Amino acid sequence: MKPILEVQHISKEFLIGGEQEPYKSLRDVISNPFKKLVQPPKQVFRALKDVSFNVMPGDSIGIIGRNGAGKSTLLKILSSITPPTSGRIISRGRIASLLEVGTGFHPELTGRENVYMNGSILGMRRHEINKHFDDIVEFSGVAQFLDTPLKRYSSGMQLRLAFAVAAHLEPEILVIDEVLAVGDAEFQKKCLGKMDEVSKSGRTVLFVSHNMTAVQTLCPKSLMLVNGTTNGVRATSEIINEYYALSVNSKKGDDDVLRSSKRAGIISARIVNDTGENVPRVFTYEDFYLEVKWFNNTCEKLNIALELHNYSGRAIMFSADVNEDWDGTKKGKGKEYISRVKLPANWLRGDEYFIRPCLLTSDPDELIDIMVDGVHISVIDAADNKTLARGNFKEKFEPFTHLTKLEWTSQEL
Repeated sequence: MKPILEVQHISKEFLIGGEQEPYKSLRDVISNPFKKLVQPPKQVFRALKDVSFNVMPGDSIGIIGRNGAGKSTLLKILSSITPPTSGRIISRGRIASLLEVGTGFHPELTGRENVYMNGSILGMRRHEINKHFDDIVEFSGVAQFLDTPLKRYSSGMQLRLAFAVAAHLEPEILVIDEVLAVGDAEFQKKCLGKMDEVSKSGRTVLFVSHNMTAVQTLCPKSLMLVNGTTNGVRATSEIINEYYALSVNSKKGDDDVLRSSKRAGIISARIVNDTGENVPRVFTYEDFYLEVKWFNNTCEKLNIALELHNYSGRAIMFSADVNEDWDGTKKGKGKEYISRVKLPANWLRGDEYFIRPCLLTSDPDELIDIMVDGVHISVIDAADNKTLARGNFKEKFEPFTHLTKLEWTSQEL
């Protein structure tokens, strides 16, 4: 079977920098025809560098990478919005793209007219669009405004209509950028459900997102872009581990001059297991520990704490060292410390988490330092009875953050 999409040695270059040459009028040119036109120096920026990969029919591929890695540029090339500088794309199916709110729509046309126009651009015949028209309108929720010009739609309304068209007109390849971040929580959930339905129907999906949970849920395979390059399509779990490895799981200490000028600060942090080894991932049934190295120069009362966030940015927990040292008076000035806190097994469900260690004073309350990037830990649900809170249940219990083993008693009445 041939790939439905072949990306062969794609590179993309942009000219950046240099002073802008002012526009010259016809009079300027005629009055001084011999004046040498000096072109300002410009730099070449390579957004993509020799990117190659294949996508098989029915695959759902996640595309991840940091901001500026080249993800949106790649999708625009795949969608024929911009040409590559070198290389070529071989597509064996119709591509529907949702890259920006309103992409491929005309603001002066009504919502109804845009549905038919966008469908035609995708290569659909009118009877194909008619077949799905009611589903598109129902999904988008803009029936009341269907005959209103698109320019009067809010960005959220445009997004709902654009996604509905792209998802319902049955293209062989559906390309979606992080545009779903514009929608509200209910619409995002609706879109993810539709994308899951599309991928299970045998169509091909390329999905760019910073939400690793969504990527893991929808995409068995992924590729990662790093400074415009990629190592190809592989298992999503492997790609995500590499992605997090780029965010070094520690904060390098300040140099001695900067450190001596601060009241207090965090030097480094890491996630370790029972034996003190660095661990990037644990199972839900395993304990793990946050270990933080920090210093106190001048604070009379200083304490160590942590914030726990999931990758979607939700703040899950805050905890400070209140058992050993409530007011921080035991952690004296002019010293360095290593603090360790245990995060117990059978507490968190499988997901990606960030832990942000911080230093604060209790009287008055003041945040002295925080590791904003945090340290990452992947908590893996093995979906077996080792997870004591799960027992024999196979359900993933997705809506819940905590899967905690509690003490239960039952007696016959």
